[in-house]
Amino acid sequence: MTPYGEKMRSLRDAKGVTQKQMAQALGVSGAYLSALEHGNRGRPGSGMIMQICDYFGLIWDDSEELKRLARLSHPRVTVDTAGLSARATELANELAQTIGDLDDQTLQWILDEIRAQKEGKSSGPAY
Repeated sequence: MTPYGEKMRSLRDAKGVTQKQMAQALGVSGAYLSALEHGNRGRPGSGMIMQICDYFGLIWDDSEELKRLARLSHPRVTVDTAGLSARATELANELAQTIGDLDDQTLQWILDEIRAQKEGKSSGPAY
């Protein structure tokens, strides 16, 4: 499941609607919504995201959060390390090989470290 799919499922549960009901309201198939939720389909287009925001009555921050999650939810990611350091290539390959074995706590730690590094607040060692 993708972060976007997880959020969409949470919104559906809170509203008490099924995928089929939501699909009918949006004019798409239930199979399409299921594929989005489970990460078996690429990211939704901006028009679909806006329809979903409207369906759930999302505005401002909630709408922006759903858009952000959609951007981060491509289920098949390719990492191009051409021109980067050997360490970057090693990291990309190691992650590709082991991501399915990592527990949620470890994944969250990795995400937190990457985000902290982007903000200049990393607690980890600088190499």
